[in-house]
Amino acid sequence: MFLLISCFALVASTLGECLLKFSVLLNHDGSGFHFCGGSLINEYWVVTAAHCRVSPSNHRVILGEHDRQYNSEPIQVKTISRAITHPYFNSNTLNYDITLLRLSSPAQFNSRVSPVCLLSSSSSIPSGTKCVTTGWGRTGQTSSPRYLQQTSLPLLSPAQCRNYWGTSRITDVMICAGASGVSSCQGDSGGPLVCESSGVWYLAGIVSWGTSNCNVYAPAVYARVSYLRSWIDQTLAYN
Repeated sequence: MFLLISCFALVASTLGECLLKFSVLLNHDGSGFHFCGGSLINEYWVVTAAHCRVSPSNHRVILGEHDRQYNSEPIQVKTISRAITHPYFNSNTLNYDITLLRLSSPAQFNSRVSPVCLLSSSSSIPSGTKCVTTGWGRTGQTSSPRYLQQTSLPLLSPAQCRNYWGTSRITDVMICAGASGVSSCQGDSGGPLVCESSGVWYLAGIVSWGTSNCNVYAPAVYARVSYLRSWIDQTLAYN
């Protein structure tokens, strides 16, 4: 049985350095093709999006990578022993878009690899708060950037998000951010949305869905970690 271990506080002034530590890359085994991202939450577990459809036999987790073309980076390559998707995940609506990945061997924490803190179930971050998302997804210049990308974007209220996407599409399991000139895009799915609270950065969202053309003036939608926190804790405790 593995319980969620204490995370390391990510101090706001060192966010750029810390983003590398918990952001993970999901690759196809053999080809090395990148298809999704994720976040390290303890030595054995990574959280990603259910719609990434991670297969333990076909995919692997890369820890500590920043430059995908620099072969001398001290990365950790991990196979996956289990992929546990939320039982309520709906592939049509992308509600409950979360999968937990258990690594076959523990991550080794160091200056490049450490877990991110999770928002508690009772946490609420005000709309307008500037949060940060990262990934190796498509940008305006390339479909597969060399370096880990990051951008700052504001949280939106549920009302603001539903005003754009419609009342029925945005559920309590979702949180929206962006519509500010930047956005997550294809290839970023499963990656982190981190927000600052009391000087510490927490995982607030998991990159889930948005417009097909990554419209930077449309809200991007993320799985809401605070809503899913109890399921995460229960899953880790019993697996």
